[in-house]
Amino acid sequence: MRQCDVDWSVYVITDRGAAGERPLSEVVRAAVAGGATVVQLRDKRATTRDLIEQGRALHGITRPAGVPLIVNDRVDVALALRAEGVHVGDEDMPAVLARALIGPERILGVSAGTVRDARQAEADGADYLGVGDIYGTPSKPDAGSPIGVEGLREIAEAVSIPVVGIGGIDADNAAAVIAAGAAGVAVISAVIGAPDPKQAVRRLWDIIRQARLSRADG
Repeated sequence: MRQCDVDWSVYVITDRGAAGERPLSEVVRAAVAGGATVVQLRDKRATTRDLIEQGRALHGITRPAGVPLIVNDRVDVALALRAEGVHVGDEDMPAVLARALIGPERILGVSAGTVRDARQAEADGADYLGVGDIYGTPSKPDAGSPIGVEGLREIAEAVSIPVVGIGGIDADNAAAVIAAGAAGVAVISAVIGAPDPKQAVRRLWDIIRQARLSRADG
């Protein structure tokens, strides 16, 4: 599965803290039932074994639903799980090396906050970009100053691969992210932390559809 086959609309990133007392697999199952189109396994504190156990549980949910599972940072875990892809950031393995390891068929996502970084990531083989921080987020305190929707727009116009907005996105501001040219929105607390993840995803879908219609009309 490569990026041309992926719907980036509602990209859900896991966070065990945001899930609270609920099992993460239960939350992800509900999100997928609601229409989540991509799931990223992200847990910076987990051991390798724990991450693999989490990944196996989540892949058992996402794979039958045709939803790609992307592993944050850990190329080795992505390969061990036979996950559909991996996402790397500034402090992770360089994108060009990640591409060499995962091969041409798996999905490679790269974080970018500037036009320069975005163009370099595309040249290094990225299939899509995670662009942000858009609004500011407590999930990644080292993300730097928010770039806003105008920063997102500049990046989206500078590359030919899909961009997914990330950082403080929820139902109240997702439409502006799509209007700025994003192929989708990446969310953590807006879905993982929602009382009803299934309904939260459905609401985002409704907002994204309307935003796309408005963008097309404009």
